[in-house]
Amino acid sequence: MSTLKDPVGPKDRKVYMRRRLLVLAGLVAVIAVVVLVIVKPGSDTSVRDVREVEVPSDLASSSTSSDSEEESDDEMPACAAGQLRVTPISDKSDYAAGELPLLSLNVENVGKEACAADLGTAGMEFAVSSGDDQVWRSADCQENAESLAVILEPGKPLESEGIQWDRTRSSPETCDITRDPVGAGGASYHLRVSAAEVEGTGTAQFLLY
Repeated sequence: MSTLKDPVGPKDRKVYMRRRLLVLAGLVAVIAVVVLVIVKPGSDTSVRDVREVEVPSDLASSSTSSDSEEESDDEMPACAAGQLRVTPISDKSDYAAGELPLLSLNVENVGKEACAADLGTAGMEFAVSSGDDQVWRSADCQENAESLAVILEPGKPLESEGIQWDRTRSSPETCDITRDPVGAGGASYHLRVSAAEVEGTGTAQFLLY
């Protein structure tokens, strides 16, 4: 028979039972302390360190795409002179008395690869002449000229915003004074243009009445 269940000795049986209960209580306390040391109260082993949190895949893709687009813009080669075709445009072929011509230009990438060109007002010029007489130039009194980098895809021409010519002569010295009007009555004029350091092809002819 096990001595744990039926203690024997010279003392009363109750004395031995109390001693064994004290020993068991001590063992339980030791085990409890060990458990508390190994597993801290309130800890959650399922909680991840915030540094391990990953960016959602859609946001990561968006960021990568944005970075790629910026790199593409930065790496886009400038258009070569022979890669662009610039064409002058007037909104009409003849203008009635007092009617102001609206002048613009068309730029087309005639190459095989996309390229970047400065198509801001700082890189454009419009000039009107009659015969050998150049009567007006947009750069003479231009203000707040700006540069604007534009990517041109092959075979997709772009047209500039139109500017009105007031039918007067211009020069750098006439910007702050009343300028003389040009001749009309069916007089013929030619528009020449340039953009991105490329001279326009031919002229746009129109008549003033």
